[in-house]
Amino acid sequence: MEYVSVRGEEVPALGLGTWNLTDDECVRAVRTALDLGYRHVDTAQDYGNEREVGHAIATSEVPREECFVTTKLWPSNYRYEDVIESTRTSLDRLGTEYVDLLLMHWPHPFVPTEETLEAMADLVDEGLVRHVGVSNFSRSRLEEARELSREAILTDQVQYHPYRDRSDLLEYCRREEVMLTAYSPLVHGGLVGDGRLAEIGARYEKTAPQVALRWLVQQEMVAAIPKATSREHLAANLDVFDFSLSDEEMAAISDPSRLRTVLGLARGRLER
Repeated sequence: MEYVSVRGEEVPALGLGTWNLTDDECVRAVRTALDLGYRHVDTAQDYGNEREVGHAIATSEVPREECFVTTKLWPSNYRYEDVIESTRTSLDRLGTEYVDLLLMHWPHPFVPTEETLEAMADLVDEGLVRHVGVSNFSRSRLEEARELSREAILTDQVQYHPYRDRSDLLEYCRREEVMLTAYSPLVHGGLVGDGRLAEIGARYEKTAPQVALRWLVQQEMVAAIPKATSREHLAANLDVFDFSLSDEEMAAISDPSRLRTVLGLARGRLER
Protein backbone atom coordinates (compact mmCIF):
# COMPACT_ATOMS: atom_id res chain seq x y z
CA MET A 1 0.00 0.00 0.00
CA GLU A 2 1.20 3.49 -0.83
CA TYR A 3 0.29 6.58 1.16
CA VAL A 4 -0.43 10.24 0.53
CA SER A 5 1.44 12.43 2.98
CA VAL A 6 -0.64 15.47 3.91
CA ARG A 7 0.54 17.83 6.64
CA GLY A 8 2.05 14.96 8.63
CA GLU A 9 -0.88 12.57 8.10
CA GLU A 10 -0.23 9.40 6.12
CA VAL A 11 -3.46 8.52 4.28
CA PRO A 12 -3.70 5.21 2.40
CA ALA A 13 -3.71 6.16 -1.29
CA LEU A 14 -6.40 3.63 -2.12
CA GLY A 15 -9.54 3.21 -0.06
CA LEU A 16 -12.98 1.65 -0.30
CA GLY A 17 -15.95 3.77 -1.33
CA THR A 18 -19.27 2.55 0.11
CA TRP A 19 -21.86 4.66 -1.71
CA ASN A 20 -24.98 2.58 -2.40
CA LEU A 21 -23.75 -0.34 -0.25
CA THR A 22 -26.24 -1.37 2.40
CA ASP A 23 -27.09 -4.12 4.87
CA ASP A 24 -25.13 -7.39 4.76
CA GLU A 25 -23.58 -6.56 1.39
CA CYS A 26 -21.92 -3.51 2.93
CA VAL A 27 -20.66 -5.44 5.95
CA ARG A 28 -19.21 -8.19 3.75
CA ALA A 29 -17.54 -5.73 1.37
CA VAL A 30 -15.87 -3.70 4.11
CA ARG A 31 -14.78 -6.75 6.06
CA THR A 32 -13.38 -8.39 2.92
CA ALA A 33 -11.57 -5.19 1.97
CA LEU A 34 -9.92 -4.99 5.38
CA ASP A 35 -8.95 -8.64 5.17
CA LEU A 36 -7.29 -7.97 1.79
CA GLY A 37 -5.27 -5.04 3.13
CA TYR A 38 -7.42 -1.94 2.70
CA ARG A 39 -6.95 0.56 5.52
CA HIS A 40 -9.08 3.45 4.26
CA VAL A 41 -12.89 3.34 4.29
CA ASP A 42 -15.23 6.11 3.17
CA THR A 43 -18.88 6.52 4.16
CA ALA A 44 -21.37 9.36 4.72
CA GLN A 45 -24.45 10.23 6.71
CA ASP A 46 -26.44 10.22 3.49
CA TYR A 47 -25.34 6.70 2.53
CA GLY A 48 -27.35 5.16 5.35
CA ASN A 49 -24.64 2.58 6.04
CA GLU A 50 -22.50 4.02 8.84
CA ARG A 51 -23.74 1.32 11.22
CA GLU A 52 -22.79 -1.44 8.78
CA VAL A 53 -19.38 0.09 8.09
CA GLY A 54 -18.71 0.37 11.81
CA HIS A 55 -19.83 -3.18 12.47
CA ALA A 56 -17.53 -4.50 9.75
CA ILE A 57 -14.55 -2.63 11.19
CA ALA A 58 -15.34 -3.69 14.75
CA THR A 59 -15.65 -7.37 13.80
CA SER A 60 -12.56 -7.45 11.59
CA GLU A 61 -9.09 -8.36 12.81
CA VAL A 62 -7.82 -4.86 12.00
CA PRO A 63 -7.36 -2.60 15.04
CA ARG A 64 -9.46 0.56 14.79
CA GLU A 65 -6.39 2.80 14.97
CA GLU A 66 -5.00 1.21 11.80
CA CYS A 67 -8.05 2.12 9.74
CA PHE A 68 -8.55 5.60 8.28
CA VAL A 69 -12.31 6.25 8.48
CA THR A 70 -14.07 9.10 6.69
CA THR A 71 -17.68 10.20 6.98
CA LYS A 72 -19.51 13.23 5.61
CA LEU A 73 -22.04 15.69 6.97
CA TRP A 74 -25.24 16.00 4.96
CA PRO A 75 -26.15 19.64 4.13
CA SER A 76 -29.29 19.55 6.25
CA ASN A 77 -26.94 19.16 9.24
CA TYR A 78 -24.73 22.19 8.51
CA ARG A 79 -26.00 24.50 11.25
CA TYR A 80 -23.65 24.60 14.24
CA GLU A 81 -25.73 22.54 16.68
CA ASP A 82 -26.76 20.12 13.93
CA VAL A 83 -23.10 19.51 13.04
CA ILE A 84 -22.32 18.60 16.65
CA GLU A 85 -25.40 16.46 17.19
CA SER A 86 -25.30 14.62 13.85
CA THR A 87 -21.59 13.87 14.16
CA ARG A 88 -22.13 12.36 17.60
CA THR A 89 -24.92 10.27 16.06
CA SER A 90 -22.57 9.18 13.27
CA LEU A 91 -19.99 8.13 15.86
CA ASP A 92 -22.62 6.11 17.67
CA ARG A 93 -23.62 4.38 14.45
CA LEU A 94 -20.00 3.73 13.51
CA GLY A 95 -19.27 2.43 17.01
CA THR A 96 -16.11 4.51 17.30
CA GLU A 97 -14.91 7.29 19.58
CA TYR A 98 -13.63 9.37 16.66
CA VAL A 99 -13.46 9.59 12.88
CA ASP A 100 -10.22 10.30 11.11
CA LEU A 101 -11.85 12.68 8.64
CA LEU A 102 -15.13 14.60 8.61
CA LEU A 103 -16.21 16.27 5.37
CA MET A 104 -18.83 18.73 4.26
CA HIS A 105 -20.57 16.60 1.62
CA TRP A 106 -21.66 19.47 -0.67
CA PRO A 107 -21.56 23.27 -0.61
CA HIS A 108 -24.70 24.87 0.85
CA PRO A 109 -26.32 27.94 -0.74
CA PHE A 110 -27.82 29.25 2.51
CA VAL A 111 -25.87 28.05 5.56
CA PRO A 112 -22.60 30.00 5.94
CA THR A 113 -19.62 27.73 5.35
CA GLU A 114 -17.86 29.41 8.26
CA GLU A 115 -20.56 28.25 10.70
CA THR A 116 -20.21 24.61 9.62
CA LEU A 117 -16.42 24.68 9.67
CA GLU A 118 -16.40 26.31 13.12
CA ALA A 119 -18.46 23.43 14.51
CA MET A 120 -16.21 20.91 12.79
CA ALA A 121 -13.16 22.58 14.32
CA ASP A 122 -14.75 22.37 17.76
CA LEU A 123 -15.25 18.64 17.21
CA VAL A 124 -11.52 18.39 16.50
CA ASP A 125 -10.85 20.21 19.76
CA GLU A 126 -13.03 17.64 21.55
CA GLY A 127 -11.09 14.75 20.03
CA LEU A 128 -14.14 13.40 18.18
CA VAL A 129 -12.70 14.25 14.76
CA ARG A 130 -9.03 14.15 13.73
CA HIS A 131 -9.17 16.07 10.43
CA VAL A 132 -11.70 18.10 8.45
CA GLY A 133 -12.27 18.55 4.75
CA VAL A 134 -14.81 19.18 2.01
CA SER A 135 -16.37 17.32 -0.88
CA ASN A 136 -17.64 18.50 -4.26
CA PHE A 137 -16.08 21.94 -3.78
CA SER A 138 -14.78 23.87 -6.78
CA ARG A 139 -11.40 25.54 -6.58
CA SER A 140 -12.94 28.88 -5.60
CA ARG A 141 -15.10 27.28 -2.91
CA LEU A 142 -12.10 25.33 -1.61
CA GLU A 143 -10.09 28.54 -1.40
CA GLU A 144 -12.89 30.14 0.57
CA ALA A 145 -13.18 27.15 2.92
CA ARG A 146 -9.46 27.21 3.61
CA GLU A 147 -9.63 30.88 4.49
CA LEU A 148 -12.58 30.36 6.84
CA SER A 149 -11.48 27.18 8.62
CA ARG A 150 -9.52 27.19 11.90
CA GLU A 151 -8.42 23.65 11.03
CA ALA A 152 -6.40 22.84 7.94
CA ILE A 153 -8.52 21.37 5.16
CA LEU A 154 -7.07 17.90 4.60
CA THR A 155 -8.87 17.03 1.36
CA ASP A 156 -11.38 17.95 -1.29
CA GLN A 157 -13.23 14.79 -2.35
CA VAL A 158 -14.46 15.12 -5.93
CA GLN A 159 -15.34 12.98 -8.91
CA TYR A 160 -12.09 12.37 -10.75
CA HIS A 161 -11.16 9.84 -13.41
CA PRO A 162 -9.51 9.77 -16.87
CA TYR A 163 -12.63 11.30 -18.44
CA ARG A 164 -12.85 14.23 -15.98
CA ASP A 165 -10.21 16.93 -16.13
CA ARG A 166 -9.30 18.26 -12.70
CA SER A 167 -5.94 19.81 -13.58
CA ASP A 168 -6.81 23.30 -12.28
CA LEU A 169 -8.11 22.02 -8.93
CA LEU A 170 -5.25 19.54 -8.60
CA GLU A 171 -2.64 22.20 -9.27
CA TYR A 172 -4.12 24.31 -6.49
CA CYS A 173 -4.32 21.33 -4.09
CA ARG A 174 -0.68 20.46 -4.64
CA ARG A 175 0.44 24.01 -4.10
CA GLU A 176 -1.55 24.36 -0.88
CA GLU A 177 -0.94 20.84 0.50
CA VAL A 178 -4.52 19.63 0.17
CA MET A 179 -5.18 16.04 -0.87
CA LEU A 180 -7.56 15.43 -3.76
CA THR A 181 -9.65 12.30 -3.11
CA ALA A 182 -11.11 10.79 -6.28
CA TYR A 183 -14.55 9.21 -6.00
CA SER A 184 -16.17 7.28 -8.87
CA PRO A 185 -12.64 6.73 -10.23
CA LEU A 186 -13.79 3.90 -12.49
CA VAL A 187 -16.81 5.77 -13.94
CA HIS A 188 -19.23 3.16 -12.56
CA GLY A 189 -17.71 0.51 -14.83
CA GLY A 190 -17.42 2.80 -17.83
CA LEU A 191 -13.66 2.24 -18.16
CA VAL A 192 -13.86 -1.52 -18.71
CA GLY A 193 -14.04 -1.25 -22.49
CA ASP A 194 -11.54 1.58 -22.89
CA GLY A 195 -9.15 0.47 -25.63
CA ARG A 196 -6.35 2.88 -24.77
CA LEU A 197 -6.31 1.84 -21.12
CA ALA A 198 -6.48 -1.83 -22.12
CA GLU A 199 -3.55 -1.39 -24.50
CA ILE A 200 -1.44 0.17 -21.77
CA GLY A 201 -2.54 -2.48 -19.29
CA ALA A 202 -1.47 -5.31 -21.60
CA ARG A 203 2.13 -4.15 -21.20
CA TYR A 204 1.91 -4.80 -17.46
CA GLU A 205 -0.64 -7.65 -17.44
CA LYS A 206 -3.20 -5.30 -15.90
CA THR A 207 -6.80 -4.45 -16.77
CA ALA A 208 -8.07 -1.09 -17.97
CA PRO A 209 -9.58 -0.24 -14.53
CA GLN A 210 -6.30 -1.12 -12.84
CA VAL A 211 -4.44 1.22 -15.18
CA ALA A 212 -6.91 4.01 -14.37
CA LEU A 213 -6.42 3.50 -10.63
CA ARG A 214 -2.65 3.42 -11.06
CA TRP A 215 -2.88 6.66 -13.04
CA LEU A 216 -4.71 8.27 -10.14
CA VAL A 217 -2.58 7.10 -7.22
CA GLN A 218 0.63 7.80 -9.14
CA GLN A 219 -0.27 11.47 -9.20
CA GLU A 220 1.08 13.62 -6.38
CA MET A 221 -1.47 14.38 -3.63
CA VAL A 222 -4.18 12.09 -5.07
CA ALA A 223 -6.03 9.25 -3.33
CA ALA A 224 -8.81 7.13 -4.85
CA ILE A 225 -11.80 5.39 -3.27
CA PRO A 226 -13.31 2.93 -5.80
CA LYS A 227 -16.38 0.97 -4.79
CA ALA A 228 -16.43 -2.81 -5.14
CA THR A 229 -18.26 -5.67 -3.49
CA SER A 230 -16.83 -8.98 -4.69
CA ARG A 231 -13.55 -10.27 -3.33
CA GLU A 232 -12.25 -10.52 -6.90
CA HIS A 233 -12.88 -6.86 -7.72
CA LEU A 234 -11.70 -5.65 -4.33
CA ALA A 235 -8.43 -7.53 -4.76
CA ALA A 236 -8.00 -6.31 -8.35
CA ASN A 237 -8.49 -2.67 -7.34
CA LEU A 238 -5.86 -3.02 -4.64
CA ASP A 239 -3.38 -4.70 -7.00
CA VAL A 240 -2.02 -1.49 -8.52
CA PHE A 241 1.12 -0.90 -6.51
CA ASP A 242 3.47 -3.32 -8.25
CA PHE A 243 3.93 -1.32 -11.46
CA SER A 244 4.42 2.28 -12.57
CA LEU A 245 3.25 4.09 -15.67
CA SER A 246 5.72 5.99 -17.82
CA ASP A 247 5.46 9.74 -18.26
CA GLU A 248 4.18 9.15 -21.81
CA GLU A 249 1.48 6.75 -20.58
CA MET A 250 0.41 9.15 -17.84
CA ALA A 251 0.10 11.95 -20.39
CA ALA A 252 -1.85 9.77 -22.83
CA ILE A 253 -4.38 8.87 -20.13
CA SER A 254 -4.69 12.50 -19.06
CA ASP A 255 -5.68 13.57 -22.57
CA PRO A 256 -8.67 11.47 -23.67
CA SER A 257 -10.59 12.32 -26.80
CA ARG A 258 -14.06 13.83 -26.48
CA LEU A 259 -15.55 10.74 -28.16
CA ARG A 260 -13.91 8.38 -25.65
CA THR A 261 -15.16 10.54 -22.82
CA VAL A 262 -18.77 10.54 -24.03
CA LEU A 263 -18.76 6.82 -24.78
CA GLY A 264 -17.19 5.93 -21.45
CA LEU A 265 -19.60 8.04 -19.43
CA ALA A 266 -22.55 6.61 -21.34
CA ARG A 267 -21.32 3.07 -20.80
CA GLY A 268 -20.92 3.71 -17.10
CA ARG A 269 -24.46 5.07 -16.75
CA LEU A 270 -25.92 2.10 -18.60
CA GLU A 271 -24.10 -0.35 -16.32
CA ARG A 272 -24.79 1.61 -13.12
